[in-house]
Amino acid sequence: MPRPPLSLRTWPVWPLIGLGWLLARLPWGWQRVLGRGLGALLFHALRRRRAIAAANLARCLPERSDAEREALLRAHFASLGIGAFEFLRAWWGDTRALARASTIEGLEVLDALRREGRGVLLIGGHFLTLEICGRLLAERVPVAGMYRPHRNPAMEWAVKRGRLRYAVAMFDHEQVRAAVRHLRSGGILWYAPDQAYRRGAHVDAPFFGVPVPTLTASHDLARLTGAAIVPFFHRREGSGYRIRIGPPLPDFPSADRQADTARVNALIEAMVREAPAEYLWIHDRFKHLRPRDLPSRFSSTT
Repeated sequence: MPRPPLSLRTWPVWPLIGLGWLLARLPWGWQRVLGRGLGALLFHALRRRRAIAAANLARCLPERSDAEREALLRAHFASLGIGAFEFLRAWWGDTRALARASTIEGLEVLDALRREGRGVLLIGGHFLTLEICGRLLAERVPVAGMYRPHRNPAMEWAVKRGRLRYAVAMFDHEQVRAAVRHLRSGGILWYAPDQAYRRGAHVDAPFFGVPVPTLTASHDLARLTGAAIVPFFHRREGSGYRIRIGPPLPDFPSADRQADTARVNALIEAMVREAPAEYLWIHDRFKHLRPRDLPSRFSSTT
């Protein structure tokens, strides 16, 4: 790691990083209580994001009643607050107690693929447990990750340093060649293709029945490297987590980039339905539909 960036641009962030480092060391029970309180605060403070989440829930789960979606919205913000502390603990805290309270299913899938020398692309979604469960998995098998860098250099340095305590490598979206080399060498790489990006090859593929611009990187990386596409699901369970590694997707990649991308979206949709409160609904996944069904300023919900 390079030296920490120290400049006028970054100095206001360092006290926040120090606070996060201290909060990461609180007992897990305290963090959950504080996280729920933080979630309640965010529910009222983040009016725009609350409106996005409410619109996403209405669009993706129309079979639920208004009251059920309202309860899910509040549960999502409670989960969001807890997730903030999970991120801090993953980056800078201790996870031994959480590991003892958690279960990981399907490690034999990764062991078999590693014995074959075949690369693995772990496909998951942007769930609020992704960072803590990524660390729990990485403490059992060597895993690298793809991520979007933080805009502030100090935060980028601190978070990447924390991630490299457990991940074998972290590749940002500009380091595709390095990610390809990692997969070709038989490495395991975590990747989530379920957010709206402005750059990169993409196609329109259904997600909860709505065609959305979706990156085709899952198909492209599998084609370039011969890597297996392996589902990676995780959720909270009791005082720990349940992590599930699924079997590799058969006949992937095919010759049809569109169909492969749709398969990946369907896989993530099934994960969301299993743990809906823990999915990142505040992300504006359907922004391309906003002119038709959501005001540009986002009306607030109660």
